[in-house]
Amino acid sequence: MVSMSCPDLLSLSSAELPDLTDLDRPVRPLPRVVTSPALMSGPGWDPYIDSDSDSSTPVTRKRNIIVANFLPLNSSKDPVTGKWTFTLDEDSLLVQLTYGFSDDTETVYVGSLKADIDPIDQEYISQVLFKEHRCIPTFLPPEVHKKYYHGFCKQFLWPLFHYMLPICLEKGELYDRFLFQAYVSANKIFSDKVMEGINSDDDFVWVHDYHLMLVPTFLRKRLNRVKLGFFLHSPFPSSEIYRTLPVREEILKALLNADLIGFQTFDYARHFLSCCSRMLGLEYQSKRGYIGIEYFGRTVSIKILSVGVHVGRLEAVLKLPSTVSKIEEIGERFKDRILIVGIDDMDIFKGISLKLLGFELLLEKNLKLRGKVVLVQIVNPPRSMGKDVHEARKEAVLVAERINSIYGSLGYNPVVLIEDPIPFYEKIAYYASAEYCIVNAVRDGMNLVPYEYIICRHGVSEENPKPDLSHTSTLIVSEFVGCSPSLSGAFRVNPWSVDDVADALCRAIELPMSEKQLRHEKHYKYVSSHHVAYWAQSFMQDLQRACKDHYNRRCWSIGFGLGFRVVALSPGFRKLSLDPVASVYKRSARRAIFLDYDGTIVPESSISKVPGKDVIAILNSLCADPKNTVFIVSGRGRERLSEWFSSCEGIGIAAEHGYFVRWRRSAEWLTMGAAMGSEWRKISEPIMQVYTETTDGSFIEPKESALVWHHQFADHDFGSCQAKELLSHLESVLVNEPVVVKRGHNIVEVKPQGVSKGLVVEKLIETLVESGESPDFFMCIGDDRSDEEMFESISKATSSSLFTNPPEIFACAVGQKPSKAKYYVDDTSEVIKLLKGLSSLSSRKESMPRAHVSFKLPLEVVDY
Repeated sequence: MVSMSCPDLLSLSSAELPDLTDLDRPVRPLPRVVTSPALMSGPGWDPYIDSDSDSSTPVTRKRNIIVANFLPLNSSKDPVTGKWTFTLDEDSLLVQLTYGFSDDTETVYVGSLKADIDPIDQEYISQVLFKEHRCIPTFLPPEVHKKYYHGFCKQFLWPLFHYMLPICLEKGELYDRFLFQAYVSANKIFSDKVMEGINSDDDFVWVHDYHLMLVPTFLRKRLNRVKLGFFLHSPFPSSEIYRTLPVREEILKALLNADLIGFQTFDYARHFLSCCSRMLGLEYQSKRGYIGIEYFGRTVSIKILSVGVHVGRLEAVLKLPSTVSKIEEIGERFKDRILIVGIDDMDIFKGISLKLLGFELLLEKNLKLRGKVVLVQIVNPPRSMGKDVHEARKEAVLVAERINSIYGSLGYNPVVLIEDPIPFYEKIAYYASAEYCIVNAVRDGMNLVPYEYIICRHGVSEENPKPDLSHTSTLIVSEFVGCSPSLSGAFRVNPWSVDDVADALCRAIELPMSEKQLRHEKHYKYVSSHHVAYWAQSFMQDLQRACKDHYNRRCWSIGFGLGFRVVALSPGFRKLSLDPVASVYKRSARRAIFLDYDGTIVPESSISKVPGKDVIAILNSLCADPKNTVFIVSGRGRERLSEWFSSCEGIGIAAEHGYFVRWRRSAEWLTMGAAMGSEWRKISEPIMQVYTETTDGSFIEPKESALVWHHQFADHDFGSCQAKELLSHLESVLVNEPVVVKRGHNIVEVKPQGVSKGLVVEKLIETLVESGESPDFFMCIGDDRSDEEMFESISKATSSSLFTNPPEIFACAVGQKPSKAKYYVDDTSEVIKLLKGLSSLSSRKESMPRAHVSFKLPLEVVDY
């Protein structure tokens, strides 16, 4: 690993990234010194001063830290001297994406090497890699790497994310907690290395792919305001598949610790959002074209944009003499043949055997194509080994041999299977030579083969006329491949349907030349403009936008282990303690205290909602103080609240969100506004009943003033869909009734117009002021969205002309979450503790009878 006090790093000479051939882009030299204090330490060492320079001007550069499983390096070891040589892989996506960064940006890579380095040499290699290539290697212990990469990643996550469930031991590896522990350990090591590379608060961290989905949690725990993006290159499965993952919530919560999460297609993003909604209860919304998930005060942005190819790099390779020579060789070898190319990794999801079966059916049905059409299938080496890979290879070879034996002849093999590794320029040559390209994967995250094929078929610039190619590129693409939605001119096929594949191949071959050219131009316009630099630039722009409010909020760390998260709150939001409240409470002349019930006085999780004797005693003590007006403001019905607080003579109750109000036990119930008829209920209830019968798990809650349709126990997506439809239905039929239809968390409610907790509190304050009992102390405590209206109303009323001198306000939310209140307490126990402390101050005062206060019109008296 990189030394924390290595003197060699202090005298780094300038280093340059290797130039990519003919890319027409200036080379960006790396700084002469390491500018990261996290990487180095020592007495008197200043990371910003170049020892070779006479100037003391600080050297600061914006740094993007790219984190991936493997570093974009090619490595070789001299068998004689044992010396290692490392070069940047020009064809690596991680190198090519830097062309989307600004010229003043320094790029640092964090990842593992594909070579086994002796532990004795790791320290030296780390220094060399950072000096020459700005790479920080993560040397995982061999056993951890085996369980992490070949175990949890390749045997479990990768198949699951490609929709393959481990039904039994013979079909796939079952979940193994020891493999997951290795996954956690590896992600922790990666995050530690990232911390070594972070230079300042302005640096951005971009984490790539499913191997490192826990890294956001470890980084966020170390740096609450780290600017962190994550991009998933693989598919993200539907919730029905993902929910089988035993650590499903841990991974979702880890990803949500990023500021921006990127996906290749909308389908993958939609699956992720559905999982967050179903398993974590999180809602998402789209604002001005951007999708975001509200997560403990932070907005986690969702980015949907597929990866592109490096057009300049492909064109540069296409011009190479070796490529031109190979194209001529291929043209001579397959002269007068119809050439189809396929390039795939050898794994069970690339559909190689299904492709060959489709090609076999093409030859069987079309006699005129026999002896003319050739499929060149290039097979890249597998990224992991296993029983399934061996079986997939064996099956592909058997099908290819069968096709050649049946339809082949002397000098003609319909299928050319290339299994040996070939250099990149040869693949480019096959792209350029083939009239058709087929990608038949049964599931693939993106697959850039069609994009590369389109660029290569477009040919080279007019200055270099060789090779002379017509501008056509006919594609047959599986509809389960990530690039499929962007290729509207391709023949999309269901890879599982052999007939569909064969028919698509036939239609592609018979396509008129003019149609081929039109389709090619359409594809080329998209691929050449949505290249890899465009993708990287767009992602970083969205990441900057997602992080712009980092320093406008206070951050609080909550949770342990993989359950860790950061709560982002407004700067003025702080915890409420008794001491500051008590001092104001004691010197105040009149006080108004408004308390929510569920989740404030009694816990939401409590089975029994009846207030305890201690709660009743505290409230009685507060009410006994003649300076106090205490109200319970709840959505519950008045009958239940009257029963529960029957022993509290002085307490006021605002039931059903304030529709019913009573100032004390002996007072009459009043209603907010004029009494309503029952016509609206006769219209609403039958409609709600229909939706209840068609939505399993839903139910209707009748109230005196309202009707509420609940769907929290229904299927999440179906319940939400039905709620949206019910809302629209009720709004249309109740348009002339004195009610409003509102949708809340898992509910649709029909209630009277002008009724809310905010309005009733506002009315209570006005009544107190007009009766000569204007409070100079307000306390309001609540825990949900309806209570936010109370906080807002108190703030609005107390800043109006009703008050000559502004009163003291203690608006307090239960729980650390975004709120219009300025204070918070952790839970209901702290609410009771706070009220108990105030009641002890009140109990010392002599009780005096209070004048009766009542509402003025338009409130009406109702029978009870």
